[in-house]
Amino acid sequence: MTDKFCCMLMRINMDCNGCYRKVRRALLDMRELETHLIEKKECRVIVCGRFIPQDVAIKIRKKTNRRVEILDIQEPQVNDNEQDQNQDQQRLPVISSPWNLVSNSCDNQIETRVVNLKHN
Repeated sequence: MTDKFCCMLMRINMDCNGCYRKVRRALLDMRELETHLIEKKECRVIVCGRFIPQDVAIKIRKKTNRRVEILDIQEPQVNDNEQDQNQDQQRLPVISSPWNLVSNSCDNQIETRVVNLKHN
């Protein structure tokens, strides 16, 4: 595993509920993933955690027997304005998601989970 926290957007073909369950089970079995979001209608999966992106894609491919395409990999950027305000506090990554999610509430949910994971 790596020390860098990253988020990865993948396209996995999910035709039916069985395919969805296979992908979900594969994601839940991976210890290196901290959060995941499955968009069933768009056939997209977003995973966040401390992992090597290619290894995660290969594991999903082997467990589900589905084609996996990595669309985007992001590493959170640290905001320099926080340093001026609070130098003693730990700096948190600022995550801006250019991905077209189903709704803004999903985007906000991912950001709050990532922030909560960084606090722990």
